[in-house]
Amino acid sequence: MRKGKGSICLFSRPTLRPSRSKVSLIEGRGANMAARWCVWCVSVTMAVALLIVYDVPSASAQRKKEMVLSEKVSQLMEWTNKRPVIRMNGDKFRRLVKAPPRNYSVIVMFTALQLHRQCVVCKQADEEFQILANSWRYSSAFTNRIFFAMVDFDEGSDVFQMLNMNSAPTFINFPAKGKPKRGDTYELQVRGFSAEQIARWIADRTDVNIRVIRPPNYAGPLMLGLLLAVIGGLVYLRRSNMEFLFNKTGWAFAALCFVLAMTSGQMWNHIRGPPYAHKNPHTGHVNYIHGSSQAQFVAETHIVLLFNGGVTLGMVLLCEAATSDMDIGKRKIMCVAGIGLVVLFFSWMLSIFRSKYHGYPYSFLMS
Repeated sequence: MRKGKGSICLFSRPTLRPSRSKVSLIEGRGANMAARWCVWCVSVTMAVALLIVYDVPSASAQRKKEMVLSEKVSQLMEWTNKRPVIRMNGDKFRRLVKAPPRNYSVIVMFTALQLHRQCVVCKQADEEFQILANSWRYSSAFTNRIFFAMVDFDEGSDVFQMLNMNSAPTFINFPAKGKPKRGDTYELQVRGFSAEQIARWIADRTDVNIRVIRPPNYAGPLMLGLLLAVIGGLVYLRRSNMEFLFNKTGWAFAALCFVLAMTSGQMWNHIRGPPYAHKNPHTGHVNYIHGSSQAQFVAETHIVLLFNGGVTLGMVLLCEAATSDMDIGKRKIMCVAGIGLVVLFFSWMLSIFRSKYHGYPYSFLMS
């Protein structure tokens, strides 16, 4: 409200000025915010710098690892194209099989093929291993997921020592990740070394199915053709008299031979493909009887066939002695011979049974 000139303004608006304490508080808060901002910027800068410092060597190491893996796979593929089973010495084994990185499995056969080793089983197993590797190499499903290799004792004895291995042949799967487990060692004495059995084991361990393709074998058709020719020739020569086809003794003998072959384990040999015998590489001792009830050697089936044949012959002599019309002296000789054959061969058969089934309590004479 204004009066006249010279009057005094009673309601003048006062000028507002902040106090000194309030100004100091505002300035302090601004300084704190600026300090915090600086600390945050420094922290972020240091974190980014550390990330760059540590990430560059990590990326470099990863690229180096991929380059090494690519070189190893390329080398293995090149060798596989030349020979499906790669021969390895100690250096190749340690670099390509044992040392990382590795994204592939390697099936390694440890063997002793040199002539002075006299390992017959090694040669037979090598033939089956070659068939399996060739089947995989020329299969339409062939990839670099799995490779086949071989280490001969005379070329890589240090590998045998490194793995504490003292027998051959031995098949081991070295998986793409980790170390071999118990199941990665092939049970040769139980399964045999046929290519089909090894292929099933590989499928269990690596999920890689290999269809075994064997080279053509003309021995079977030739033998069958020869047998048919012989039978046809006999029929032609005896065309005027066909009574021999109704000979009970001939048919009984043929049936007996078939039964003896089947009961001795010949079909098991055909399916599993076991070795003929086993020679200890240290002592040189040859075993013809397998020590386990879960497996057998080919020689063992031949021995069992012989023993079963001896027992059968003894029983036939006893039957003939009881029913024949010959004089009493000859019948006594046949009876004694039959009893002797039965006792002798049955006793030997029981001894084989006891050697395979440890702890069997019964025995008979020489068993």
